[in-house]
Amino acid sequence: MKLLFDQNISPKILNRLPKEFSECEQVRFVGLEDATDLEIFEYAKANGFAVVTFDSDFVDLNALRGTPPKIIYLNTGNLTTKSISELILNNLLSIQHHLNSNTDDILELLKAP
Repeated sequence: MKLLFDQNISPKILNRLPKEFSECEQVRFVGLEDATDLEIFEYAKANGFAVVTFDSDFVDLNALRGTPPKIIYLNTGNLTTKSISELILNNLLSIQHHLNSNTDDILELLKAP
């Protein structure tokens, strides 16, 4: 599973995820810390990543430029790194289905009440 975590998600997220996420990256670690959303989008596309973000601009980029990359949009408001990792792990089956789907471009995850 290749997820690219956007700038608004702490690089510490990589330490909170199990080994199944070993191919994941955070933008800082691939030289994109101060990159534009479009640069991150294009990097993810060229390198086979899905983008995980709080930023709805990636939803707009998907509407304009299509897929890949797939987008996992965290429509939750700000969360701690621990809460983000829990949200991802609690939605692992949905994320896997999304990444394997030929039709789903965007997966929106909402914070549980």
